[in-house]
Amino acid sequence: MADKKGSSGRGQRDLKVKVKTARGRRLSSTRWLERQLNDPYVKRARAEGYRGRAAFKILELDDKYHFLKPGGRVVDLGCAPGGWCQVAVARVNALGEKKGKPVGTVLGVDLQEVEPIAGAEVHQLDFMEEGADDKVKAWLGGKADVVMSDMAAASSGHKQTDHLRIIALCEAAAELAFDVLEEGGTFVAKVLAGGAEGELQKLLKQRFAKVANVKPPASRADSSEKFVVATGFRAGGAAG
Repeated sequence: MADKKGSSGRGQRDLKVKVKTARGRRLSSTRWLERQLNDPYVKRARAEGYRGRAAFKILELDDKYHFLKPGGRVVDLGCAPGGWCQVAVARVNALGEKKGKPVGTVLGVDLQEVEPIAGAEVHQLDFMEEGADDKVKAWLGGKADVVMSDMAAASSGHKQTDHLRIIALCEAAAELAFDVLEEGGTFVAKVLAGGAEGELQKLLKQRFAKVANVKPPASRADSSEKFVVATGFRAGGAAG
């Protein structure tokens, strides 16, 4: 006779995976692996076909601010492994799957080679090199409605240094956005809380109608990351 459903306790609760510290593996690595195996967003990403849990961050930000619209032209800076592009492709209708809706364009750029992403055009490019903005506009066939970045500089292990590096990356991404964004466009980027983002905020407030700082639910509680969502780009510069 079959066991009654749920008699083992399975199906009523998720069993937490414990990872033993293997010889040669540092405790921090074991904790990271354990966290990954038990992370509901990691499980959802696998189940829903996304290339990483970060996809849910842009999904949640877009659910709140609605910047990824059918027909939109999107640039994803530092797009590897491609989760943000995947979300953008679906939401701007880049594959034309939403009948009767405008078809959008998604352009991903990264320093490293990225596996092809259905519905997106991906290029290997250092977005900080001379003329990168012109290349982006040429590939897009015009200006962008959204420039987004989930980039982080390689960790040095020194919190303050890492903070300064990611703010510098974000400022560089913003400068490119100023050149490639359409009037009324949106800039979304990851930053780390840490005190040096004042200049970045000031810069964005001069060029956008609204600047919000958000920590989406998919962003881990123990991470200092947050996201800046700047909407209503003013192509002519600061108002007044």
